[in-house]
Amino acid sequence: MNAVRLSLKAEQLPDSLARVRAAIEHAVPVGFDEHGESAARRDACTPLVRRLASIVRKHPKIAKMQRDHEKKWIRQMGSLGGGNHFIELCLDEARTVWVMLHSGSRGIGNCIGQYFIAAAREAMMKTDVHLPDRDLAWLSEGSKSFDDYVDAVGWAQDYAFANRAEMLELIIEALHRHLPAFEVTDEAINCHHNYVQQEKHFGERVYVTRKGAISARAGELGIIPGSMGARSYIVRGKGNAESFHSCAHGAGRRMSRTEAKRRYSRADLIEQTQGVECRKDKGVLDEIPGAYKDIDQVMADQTDLVDVVHTLKQVVCVKG
Repeated sequence: MNAVRLSLKAEQLPDSLARVRAAIEHAVPVGFDEHGESAARRDACTPLVRRLASIVRKHPKIAKMQRDHEKKWIRQMGSLGGGNHFIELCLDEARTVWVMLHSGSRGIGNCIGQYFIAAAREAMMKTDVHLPDRDLAWLSEGSKSFDDYVDAVGWAQDYAFANRAEMLELIIEALHRHLPAFEVTDEAINCHHNYVQQEKHFGERVYVTRKGAISARAGELGIIPGSMGARSYIVRGKGNAESFHSCAHGAGRRMSRTEAKRRYSRADLIEQTQGVECRKDKGVLDEIPGAYKDIDQVMADQTDLVDVVHTLKQVVCVKG
C-alpha cells in the first residue's frame, strides 16, 4: 500500500469527481488491463530483469505459467489489478486530500506463489507427510527449494514496491491535469502486507509471514484500509513484541465473494457507497462494504498495537 498527502483541501475539489476518476482509470490500467508496448514502464523494470531471469532459469515453469511471460510482467508494471486492489482520493480530519492505493506483484507474483505452493505439496508427498489440509504444506528451511522461494518472493515484493511507485507517479500526473495546482507535502508511506521476511524476535532470527498484517514497529507509519465505503487509517506502530511488531492490515472480509454477490444487490452497493465517486455496477458487488468487517471495531481491537495518526474518508475509489 501507498499513501501520500497533497497540499489540496476538500473545497478545492470540483463538485463532480467523475472526470477525476476517469482520468485515473485512463492513466492506470485496472482489472485485467495492462500498459501497451509504447506506454510500458520499462525503466522501473530494468533493476529487476537480471534477478527474475535467474529465478526463471532455475524454475522455467514459472515463465510457462504466464502467457507471453517476457512482455507480460513488464506491461503490468504500473497497473492496479482487480479484487480488493484500489486507488482512492481521501480526506483526512483536516479535510486535506490524500492519495492512497493498494496493489501487489500482479500476475508474475501470483505465478511465483502458485509454483512454490505446488512445490511444497509435492515435497510433502515425496516425504510421505500426511496433512489434514494440503494447504499446510511447507518447504523445509535449508533445502534448495526453500532458499529459491525466499529469493523469488523477495523479488516479487520488490516488484510490488516498484509497481506502487509507478502507479503513484501516473496518478499524480493525472491529477495535475484535472485539479488546481498542488504539491505532494509528505513522503509516501509505503508498507507491505501478505509478505515474508527474516527478522529478529525474542533473541532469535526467524522468518515472519505477515498474512493480513503489516509491520508495526515502534514509530513506524502504516496504512490500514477499510472498505470502499468506510474509513481508512494512517497509524504509528507501538512495537508490541507479542505481536511480532505487527498489526492488522485492514478490515478483512466477513463473507466470501460468492456470498456477497448472493446476498447483496446493485441497489445495496449504491446505498453503501453514497458520497463516493466509484463504480456501482455488479462487477464490483463482491467488494461492497457490507462484505467487510467493521473497520472501527478492528481498530478498537488493536489499540495496544498502533496509534491512529490520521483518519481518512474516501471521496473517489477506483476498482479493477
